[in-house]
Amino acid sequence: MQLKDIQIVLCRPSESGNIGAVCRAMKNMGMQSLRIVSPETELQEDVIIARSVHAQDVWNDVRFFNSLEDAIADCSVVIGTSRRLGKLRKNITLTPNETADFLKDYSGNNAALVFGNERTGLENTELELCNMTSYIPADNVFPSLNLSHSVQIYCYELYTAMSDFKTERGKWESVPRDAIDSLTNSICDSLESLGFYTHTPRDKHREFFCDIFSRAAITESETKYIKDIFSKAARLSENNLN
Repeated sequence: MQLKDIQIVLCRPSESGNIGAVCRAMKNMGMQSLRIVSPETELQEDVIIARSVHAQDVWNDVRFFNSLEDAIADCSVVIGTSRRLGKLRKNITLTPNETADFLKDYSGNNAALVFGNERTGLENTELELCNMTSYIPADNVFPSLNLSHSVQIYCYELYTAMSDFKTERGKWESVPRDAIDSLTNSICDSLESLGFYTHTPRDKHREFFCDIFSRAAITESETKYIKDIFSKAARLSENNLN
């Protein structure tokens, strides 16, 4: 399944600002299909557009339905979201990450991810139309999330599971042990050229630096930078002596 096959369905929303924020959350993660079922209040389009920022196209493509049953009629699988767990919330309950993994490998045509009203969530009759439920783990003291925040979490998990996004920029990849050994030997060489090991054993320092750099999981660029610092310090000291 692809992102375009997933419908975000809002049941009985009551806050225009939330709908605009949902549009923005969806577009951030490459999702376009928004369906709204029976809004509880008259929607303010100017508020929605203002909160959607540069995601007005998501709002322009929104589809309205009088019932959840109509909104999901073309969907092969329907997943309802709920902060409550229990026998009335279906036997299969997934986290957002598990939901994304399930949909990524799902072979059906359309899928619906259904969110309830901001205050009351999905009603039991609405959950009965869902094939499974999903919940966002949160602190028991205050487990209720804002509607748009909930949609953002699911859209993020879906995007990272289904998109070929690039992670090279800023990617953290630690150097192997032989590179750390080379670095520590270079540092010790620089310190030795400064006369540092007249009384201090070199092997102890080498082991000390090796342990620190291994625990820190330093990158290739960091390795080069550290090596250059000590080499430059040794050269400056030699030039001063001359």
